[in-house]
Amino acid sequence: MNAPLHLLNLATGCYLVATVAALFGIAVRRELPRALLSRILWAGAAVHMAAIITRTMMHGALAFTSLDEKLSAFALLLVVLFLLVQLRGPLVALGAIVSPIAFCLTLVAAAVYQGEVRPLPPELASAWRPAHIILAFLGDAVFALAFSASVLYLVQERRLKGRHGRGFLRNLPSLETLDRFNYACLVWGLILLTLGIVTGVIWAHHAWVAAASWSLDPTLVFSLVTWGIYVVLLQGRISAGWRGRRAATLTILGFVLIVLSAGLNALGLGEHGKAY
Repeated sequence: MNAPLHLLNLATGCYLVATVAALFGIAVRRELPRALLSRILWAGAAVHMAAIITRTMMHGALAFTSLDEKLSAFALLLVVLFLLVQLRGPLVALGAIVSPIAFCLTLVAAAVYQGEVRPLPPELASAWRPAHIILAFLGDAVFALAFSASVLYLVQERRLKGRHGRGFLRNLPSLETLDRFNYACLVWGLILLTLGIVTGVIWAHHAWVAAASWSLDPTLVFSLVTWGIYVVLLQGRISAGWRGRRAATLTILGFVLIVLSAGLNALGLGEHGKAY
């Protein structure tokens, strides 16, 4: 009996139900599914956490080395951050983007699930590794929330321009609310991304000191390009008043690069990919 996999499948089911509840919420009434959505996601997150803890205890090592483990951990982190946002100021419509992302991530994680926890190579053992991973994953999760808000912004803007005051999606947040939330996520995401890059470079310098080409690692290059896009975007918002569609589009572009970078890791390209 593979308890971690069964728990992961159960969490995947919760995220699927949450997706349906979130879509129902923005299409019909927010009042009914708002509490329901949070409860379903809290239940999914609890089961999901149990899956990770159980797997870690079974193998005596932190379950965070293989592709399925990283996909699973990122999905859980994204859901928890979304739930924390709901506690501060409900934006139930974000669940219509976050829940499907979590569902897809856990579905793929379950599909490529590996029973064994791969041991970490000795040369990669460093105090900088957990610091880098935590900061990088937190930053990516915050940017995923910014991506979700940006998608909703573009949908809401198109809906309003088309003068569709009623019907499907009539309960989306205002453009101003989505834009402010996007800005807050960008600020925190950039801080975390910057710290993640710095700790990653320090870790790489110690781990791959013999690999002269590590500075040209594809993941590092993509991370720096992504960092540059978000810096330009935030500078444009502050100095040039960039808002609305332009800000949303650049936010989405930055997150696409994050996804591409993750894809390079999954393919094992570069030193960074081999380390994961």
